[in-house]
Amino acid sequence: MTLLGDEGLTTEELTVWRMLQRAQVRITRYLEAELLVAHDLPLASYDVLMQLAEAPERRLRMNDLAGRVLLSRSGLTRLIDRLQRDGLVAREACANDARGLFAVLTDAGADRLVEATPTYLHGIRSQFLDMLGQGEIGQVRAMLAKLDLTS
Repeated sequence: MTLLGDEGLTTEELTVWRMLQRAQVRITRYLEAELLVAHDLPLASYDVLMQLAEAPERRLRMNDLAGRVLLSRSGLTRLIDRLQRDGLVAREACANDARGLFAVLTDAGADRLVEATPTYLHGIRSQFLDMLGQGEIGQVRAMLAKLDLTS
């Protein structure tokens, strides 16, 4: 039996895949740590607040929000519970669907997001963008666009 399996992956292909995974994990861990230390805000919470801030009327249906932040519905529900307890998010009933709920960014949530965003952006710059040379950002974007099936 070969570890590369029947899929015919070369050692180089498997190495590139693993490098992509490690880069994503390294950057995510860095952002998580920086946001927790500076703002007591986990990365997943930051992501929820950002998605809501960018949404019309600072609100999204829970199902839509779960898809945007890549959490299960139950995982998002637990996270929204915590954010609501902290006063950063509110839940509102959906007028045209009795079972539907909106997550809504509160003013306190918007303020917390404004405070945390420089830390988040600094992390992206220092852990990712600064490591790329001129022209490479466009190349990375083009390569990742091939993998982005949501577009």
